[in-house]
Amino acid sequence: MPTPRKARQAAEPAAPSPSEDDLRAFYRQMLLIRRFEERAARAYTEAKIGGYCHLNLGEEATVVGLMSALEPSDYLYANYREHGYALARGISPERAMAELYGRTDGVSRGWGGSMHMFDPGVRFMGGYGIVGGQVPLATGTALAIDYRGGTEAVMCLMGDGTTNIGAFHESLNIAALWHLPIVYVVNNNGLGMGTTVEQSSAEPELHRRAASYRMPSARVDGSDPVAVREAARVALAAARAGTPYLLETLTGRMKGHSVVDPARYRTPEESEAARAADPVAAFADRLRELGALTDEQVGGIESEVAAEVAAAAAFADASPQPEVSTLFDYTYATAVPNDSRRLPGEALFPAAPRPADRSADRAEVAA
Repeated sequence: MPTPRKARQAAEPAAPSPSEDDLRAFYRQMLLIRRFEERAARAYTEAKIGGYCHLNLGEEATVVGLMSALEPSDYLYANYREHGYALARGISPERAMAELYGRTDGVSRGWGGSMHMFDPGVRFMGGYGIVGGQVPLATGTALAIDYRGGTEAVMCLMGDGTTNIGAFHESLNIAALWHLPIVYVVNNNGLGMGTTVEQSSAEPELHRRAASYRMPSARVDGSDPVAVREAARVALAAARAGTPYLLETLTGRMKGHSVVDPARYRTPEESEAARAADPVAAFADRLRELGALTDEQVGGIESEVAAEVAAAAAFADASPQPEVSTLFDYTYATAVPNDSRRLPGEALFPAAPRPADRSADRAEVAA
C-alpha cells in the first residue's frame, strides 16, 4: 500500500450566495421531502409499508443543505433515516416510494425497503439498519479513493447515538492518520432514540469529539439549508485536500424515532416546541421576507409537490410484487457454491424415499 498523502491546504473557492432561484429550489425540495414522508407515514398505517420506517420529518433543511454541497461524483453513505437523502441525491419519488412498498420498480427492486435503499448510479451507497454499520464502509471507500488518487469525497451520515460506538472512533482515527477524503456528519436531534444527548454523552457538543483525532470540526444550525450548505462545502473542501472533517448539524425531530414510536419520553411542551420550529414553514417565511417567494408561488409549489407525491404513490401501488422465486437472487453478487435457496417452511434436506409396501409380496409367498 502506498504511503498515504499528507494533508494539503484546501483551496476551493467560496461559493456565491444562492440566487432567488436557488432559494426557491431549496424550498421546493424541502417541501417534497415533507410531503413524501407524510405520505409514507400514511401508507404505513394502511399496511402498504412493512418493517421499520424512520422519517426525515423536521430534518428537511439539513438534508437539502448537505446534498446541495455534494458533487455528482461524491459518495454518500446514510443510516436508516434515509428517504429524504435519497430524493435529494436524485432518486425519483416513484422509485423511492415503490421501494418503501416493497415493489419490483423500487430503487432496490423492492428487497431493501425503507432502511436499505441503494443506487450506485447516483453514488448513494445505501442506508444501514445497524447503528454505525455505514461508518467503517464509508471510511473504506475514502481509502479506496485515496489509494487510486481520485478527487471524489465521501459523506457519511449518522445520528447522535452513533458517536458512542467503537466503530465511530476507530474510523475517525484511521481517517485522520491516513488523511482520507471523508466528511462525517452527525445529525444531532438531541435524542439517541429516546435518551437525550446530555444524559448519554459526557461531551454533548458532539463535534468536539473530533479533537481526539486532531480533526477539524464544526457545529451548524440544521434548520437553515443555506448555513448547512456552506458548512458542508467547507468540510468537503478540507476532505478533498486530505483533511477529514466532522460536521455536527443541530436538527430537530418532529415525530418519534420511527413511525410506531409515540415519543412519550417528550413532554407535551417539548413536542409543541418541535412543531413550532418547523424548518419548512420557517424557510418559507424567510423567503417571503426576502421577496424571493410570494403566497401565490407557495401555493403553486404546494400543488406541484402534492401532485408529484400522489403520482409516486400511484406508481408504487401499480408496481408488481417481487416473485417469491427471486427471494435469493441478490443474496450474493456472484454465484456461490452450495448457496441455499430454501424458502421459509421448506425442509432443510429432501425427505428420504419411503420403503415400498411389500405386504402383497409377503402374502403371495405365504400362500
